[in-house]
Amino acid sequence: MTDIQKSSGKALIPLILFIVIYFGVGMTLLLMGVEDPFYQFPSPVAMLIAIISAFLIIKGNFDAKLDIFLKGCGDSNIIMMCGIYLVAGAFSGVASAMGGVESTVNLGLTIIPVQFATAGVFIISSFISMATGTSVGTIGAMGAIAMGIAEKANLNVAMVLGAMVCGAMFGDNLSVISDTTIAATKTQNVEMRDKFRMNLIIAIPAALGSLILFGIFGSPETSVSMGELSFNIVKVIPYGFVLVLALMGINVFEVLIGGIFVAGFIGIIYGDLTMLTFAKGIYDGFLGMTEVFLMSLFVGGLSGMMSEAGGINFLISKVRKLMTGNKSAQIGVAALVSITDIAIANNTIAIIINGPIAKKFSNEFKIDPRRTASLLDIFACIIDGVLPYCTQLLMAGGLAFAAGVKVAPVEIIPYLWYLHLLTISAIVSIFVPFADGVCRKDPWNYEFDMPESKVKKMREQNTLAAQIS
Repeated sequence: MTDIQKSSGKALIPLILFIVIYFGVGMTLLLMGVEDPFYQFPSPVAMLIAIISAFLIIKGNFDAKLDIFLKGCGDSNIIMMCGIYLVAGAFSGVASAMGGVESTVNLGLTIIPVQFATAGVFIISSFISMATGTSVGTIGAMGAIAMGIAEKANLNVAMVLGAMVCGAMFGDNLSVISDTTIAATKTQNVEMRDKFRMNLIIAIPAALGSLILFGIFGSPETSVSMGELSFNIVKVIPYGFVLVLALMGINVFEVLIGGIFVAGFIGIIYGDLTMLTFAKGIYDGFLGMTEVFLMSLFVGGLSGMMSEAGGINFLISKVRKLMTGNKSAQIGVAALVSITDIAIANNTIAIIINGPIAKKFSNEFKIDPRRTASLLDIFACIIDGVLPYCTQLLMAGGLAFAAGVKVAPVEIIPYLWYLHLLTISAIVSIFVPFADGVCRKDPWNYEFDMPESKVKKMREQNTLAAQIS
């Protein structure tokens, strides 16, 4: 059992080494003009180097360190996250293969009036990212259409791309199948729907403000026809199925597995899939989650080693000195995940790294874990969306270049109104807890690490079991 008093800055060297390697190589390639610089050197390989260094730096015999590493990899929360990543990837793969993304995009463009084209890009991107749980996938699906809208309507391309990225990050932060949501909720041991409700209340003012800005400044100067946009409403059903059932509180595994078969059934009925391509879509979805799957396992193992050696306690002790109470602790959680994301340019990994630390702060300063999960996800997504060297902006700029328009990622940043407003809304929510209704309605029991409603139910079940016996 780990000595909770053990504290060692030396134990953090492997994590610092990972950040230096991953960030250093990425920045070097960025300056060299290499495409997707932060994806040229695979993050799991950088993490593997960090793990090897941990075995060399941390004291103890090899077998004992290996046992600690494997226990960290096999932590129930880590395994749960990995399982959800796989089925979420499978759902996205099958739904995309059967034409669900294209139909959903075209349906939205058919419904939204052309004078609100830029605002429409934000709305459609938001829905796609909410349904698929991926900002990068949303930008990939929406990119060509967004550029087409900007060209036809003679709009500010940087603003249209900004609307697209904002919508993509809206869903990335809120979606119940997003890897950031999964990581934030599982590391804090909270229900996805509770975190969703809190996040939504914080996000709504920012989203409405962004819609107004995109509506005012993003209208086309001349009347434009979008032409024929074909869609099949039935192919939109899998996304609605997943979204509705997840919000009802049904287990995410059941929801996603159900969504996979609903999408597969529709694809087979309409001839877009066969049993073989259905199976391939599932497997392709698995492969798409390989990086985050491996990173989750590796980070779990490395965190276990660093924690055992006193690294986590060292970091907590340093950050804790800046905390005087509940609100300053919330600021500390937001700052930690933001700084980590700036360094490694990956919001999911930033959440996984800081999740255990945030959980300790939650217990010590009595921050409701649902609140902590919300802060982790919001600030990780904000930073990931505004960094010019992150995938989202690099991809948006690349799509513009492919369409013959030169738009540097930094040119899009001023139009990321949703992310700017979300930052303000999130900070205000710390000092004016307007989004904490779910916490007040069902307070957290820190002794049992669950809401009071669950404690009450557990006690009732124990009493009933005692009476029966």
